Amino acid sequence: MKLREPMPELDGASAWLNGEVTKTDLVGERPTLIHFWSISCGLCKEAMPDINQFRDEYKDKLNVIAVHMPRSEKDLDLEEIKEVAAQHDISQPIYVDSNHKLTDAFENQYVPAYYVFDAEGKLRHFQAGGSGMKMLTKRVNRVLEENEKAE
Repeated sequence: MKLREPMPELDGASAWLNGEVTKTDLVGERPTLIHFWSISCGLCKEAMPDINQFRDEYKDKLNVIAVHMPRSEKDLDLEEIKEVAAQHDISQPIYVDSNHKLTDAFENQYVPAYYVFDAEGKLRHFQAGGSGMKMLTKRVNRVLEENEKAE
């Protein structure tokens, strides 16, 4: 995905955990952070406390959605996805992307990967890899500040 492109529709999930959302639910009111992760990704698990902190700290200002992107056959076990999500306190909605529908729509190749959309649903920041939480925090805060000014 390129910057300023609109958020893809959240269609084609093989399952939703912790509630289901649509693009319509997310666009219009507040910015959204969509993060791709996988149960076989150590960096994803290391970054999860930071993502959960975003979710909790900005709960009234930011939508946070998780996308589970399988990297192998072993990553397709829904029970294990539920278990790992519980272990890492992932309470936000999780789009289980066993068929890579959303992964392909985002043209995403990485876990962890982070996509920050503004309130209008346009991509404002993309980042991949385990480090760089400071940069992600800066970008999220910038989009949140712009959104508050626009209100």
